Amino acid sequence: MAMSLIWTVMVGAAILCGLATGNGPAVAKGALDGAAAGVELCLSMMGVLCLWMGVMEIMERSGIARGLSRLLRPAIKRLYQDFSRDGKAMDAVSANLSANLLGLGNAATPLGLEAARLMAEKNPGVASDGLCMLVVCNTASFQLIPTTVASLRAAAGSTDPFDILPAVWLASAVSITVGITAAKLMARVWR
Repeated sequence: MAMSLIWTVMVGAAILCGLATGNGPAVAKGALDGAAAGVELCLSMMGVLCLWMGVMEIMERSGIARGLSRLLRPAIKRLYQDFSRDGKAMDAVSANLSANLLGLGNAATPLGLEAARLMAEKNPGVASDGLCMLVVCNTASFQLIPTTVASLRAAAGSTDPFDILPAVWLASAVSITVGITAAKLMARVWR
């Protein structure tokens, strides 16, 4: 609701400023050009996202996702000690982490919500340390393959959309390290 109000005020202010300065036709042209560019961007990204969502589905059906989940399980158990015995929650966290590793934010979101729902069932009405850690890890996720950013770069005409990999890996490693450290510190401070 608040964001709708903010966007409405911003659009209204832009239109009023354009009309007040005599640039009404330029504002109208800019709005139409922006809408067309948005549709073109969505269509160009759709193919790349469908490809990676298909890859994720194949990984799930072939058992590769389960194998990746088993491989990640020791680290996940250390991060989510309160839920280490809850198989369903750990599977949802593992699937969320796998989607984030592939840069599939659109696939990671429902998986993260499912993990959060399963974690919240144990402590209704209270954000447990594990649930807070899930939010931190999902937000600051480490991405091996930043598919969404690469598809945006490809849609914008980049000749090598994956040339950002070292920077993404460094930024992801720093953000996840800082996030996990902060979550662990806060868990101890707020006991």
